[in-house]
Amino acid sequence: MKKSTYSLIGLVLLGVAATTVTGVMCKVRNKRIQRRLSDAANEGYETAHDIIYPDNYSRKDKKLHYGPVF
Repeated sequence: MKKSTYSLIGLVLLGVAATTVTGVMCKVRNKRIQRRLSDAANEGYETAHDIIYPDNYSRKDKKLHYGPVF
């Protein structure tokens, strides 16, 4: 075989590997997002994402109250 054939085979294998890695990463990310949305949906209507995941939705003035506000 010629050197150009080996180069072509190498590039095709590299493309297949890159596509596989990208597909796996997208599936993992989508699974994580769906799990987070499912957790929020299971908690009820009043529970928001900032209560379940407080680190991701930090507020500067801390106006989030747990319980009745007087």
